[in-house]
Amino acid sequence: MTVSDTNPTLAASDVGAAIGLLTRIPVRVDIDRATARGAKAAWAYPIAGLIVGFLVGIVGISASSLLGVPAPLAAALGLAVGIIVTGAMHEDGLADTADGLWGGWDPEGRLKIMKDSYIGAYGVIAIVLSLLIRWMILTTLIDADGGLWMIIAIAALSRTAMVVLMTWLPNARTGGLSRAVGRPDKMTAVIAAAIGGGFAIISLGGTMIIAAGITVLATLGCGIIARAKIGGQTGDILGATQQICEMGLGIGLICALAL
Repeated sequence: MTVSDTNPTLAASDVGAAIGLLTRIPVRVDIDRATARGAKAAWAYPIAGLIVGFLVGIVGISASSLLGVPAPLAAALGLAVGIIVTGAMHEDGLADTADGLWGGWDPEGRLKIMKDSYIGAYGVIAIVLSLLIRWMILTTLIDADGGLWMIIAIAALSRTAMVVLMTWLPNARTGGLSRAVGRPDKMTAVIAAAIGGGFAIISLGGTMIIAAGITVLATLGCGIIARAKIGGQTGDILGATQQICEMGLGIGLICALAL
């Protein structure tokens, strides 16, 4: 399917646009077409997540099972791959969000802090905790039965949450990446949820109920806080939401494994 004057809900080029936006993977993207599609390409964000999750999982699991690398070190390698592949985009969003939402006294001040390239104490603490929690999650899932599928599902669902939040909340500022991309319509969000949720059902089975509940609660919580603090969402808020969903999903699935 190609982009036409009718601007269809789905276009094959959207997958490349999503990968090009959310990762550093070198893909050929028609800039004019991707720009024209804008937020309609957001349905493919979970697909970009599938790719990132696969790379993270396969590196960690291969290092552990094939090379005999201890699980903690193998998890660190997998985590490093994920950061490299995404260019630390979501980690940067988490740090800026933590600094802005808790370092400012009003919406204008918070948005100003979030746009600043400097990182403060809240941002440093948020990144350290995120890396520590996600490293421990990967350490556990690397040795778990079906661990690769869990890692991929987490990556897909956490990026599905971004699309839902983009659809739900207005842009908090007049500029920035999120504003440039635009807001997806409800059908785009439904398709993204179907892709992320569909893969999760296949890979997680009955545990998908737990994963879905965590994703909804984490997205809802991030959205409520963002709306209260700055009146909407930004690219940083979306990145922070992905990180929080990833951590929540990982913890939830590990708890499910223990049952």
